[in-house]
Formats: sequence, structure tokens, C-alpha cells
Amino acid sequence: MSAVIKKELKSYYNSTMGYIITVVFLGLTSWLFFKTFFLYGEASMRGYFNMLPVIFMLFIPAITMRQWAEERKLGTIEVLFTLPLKDTDILLGKFFASYIFLLVMLALTITVPLSIALVGSPDPGEIVSGYFGAILLGGAYLSIGLFASSLTSSQIVAFILGLIFSFALFIVGETFVTVTLPPSIAPLVRYFGLGYHFDSIARGVIDLRDLTYYLAVMVVFLYLTYIVIKERR
Repeated sequence: MSAVIKKELKSYYNSTMGYIITVVFLGLTSWLFFKTFFLYGEASMRGYFNMLPVIFMLFIPAITMRQWAEERKLGTIEVLFTLPLKDTDILLGKFFASYIFLLVMLALTITVPLSIALVGSPDPGEIVSGYFGAILLGGAYLSIGLFASSLTSSQIVAFILGLIFSFALFIVGETFVTVTLPPSIAPLVRYFGLGYHFDSIARGVIDLRDLTYYLAVMVVFLYLTYIVIKERR
């Protein structure tokens, strides 16, 4: 697994794509946050974390789109399967490599809370819980993106599929969707929303149900990816 992780991380940082994704992510999130930050006059990162579910929906499929699709397009997936590696080693190696890449991106956003601290006194608990929620949310999006990438040999198609799957799981928990449902099933449908659980954690409420949900999403989509690559083998 460690060999796969090293290989995938090198592919991120040996190409311009990894740097482009990182720079655009940092620039876009900082600009969107700070353009309204001073209008509210509140030293808080709540607005920053509120936009992360949508930002992740756009950027994480770009991180994962090449993981399996490029292997199939270039024909290197056959070579990968002939190596003395288990399918789970390959799968988890790719997942953890993309997770590390995402964590580096999140770590670089430390300039945002530091900038806020220069003009006010932000709540450290809110910041910590927000980043914790972002890590869980990111893991869920990554597992979805890897599954999408395993279905095709085209990176563009993989990106679009990842975006569609992520959007479907995000939108299902939104209020404007659940208010149209009968009260008896609305809470159940809302529970499946990626953003719904993130909002709870970002407010500082660490609930076991939210943790279970994100871990379940990761396990389910990684297992679906495992089935796909097993069939490919």
C-alpha cells in the first residue's frame, strides 16, 4: 500500500495539475470568503466552512478523476494488476494518496484563521470542529470520486460522474428538498445528505451519528470501487 501511495503522490506533484488544483482552490475559497468577511464584522470562519461542501463538490472530482481512468486509458492498469499487490492495497493506496493531497490543501488554508486572528478573536473550538468536519466530508467525496473514476477510461467522464454522484448525495439533504416530503420520511431523507451532517459538525456539535454516516459513505463507495476493479481484473 505504501508503494502505491508514494506512486500516486508523485503523480500529483510531478505534474502541473496538482499545483493548479491547489492554487485555484486556495485562491477561490479565500476570495469568496474575504469578499464578504468585513461586511459582517464578525471574526468567524462560519462562512468559510459553509461554502466548503459546494467547493469540495467541484474540486475533489478533479483530484480523483485520473486515479483509475488514466490507468485504463494508458493500459497501465494491466501492469498494476500483475504486481504482487492485493486489490485492497491498490484501492486503499490510491484513496489515502488522494486523502493526503487533500489534507495538504486544507493545511495550506491555515492562513485564513491566522488572518482572522489579526483583526479579531475567532472561536478556536469552531475552527477545530470545522476542519474536522471538512476532513470527514472530504473523505466521503474522495470515495465517491474514486468510484466514478473506476467506471470509465475518460477523465472528463470520471469528473462529470463524480460531480453528479456528489451533487445527488448533497442535494438530498437540503431543506428545499426535504420540505416537499411527508414529515414521516423527511428526517430519514435528510440523514443521507452530505451537507446536512457537515453543518452539524461545523457548528461544534460532534455527534456519533454524523461520524458514522461519513465513515459509512467511505466504506460503501470504496467497496463499490473494489467490486468494479475486481471485475476488471
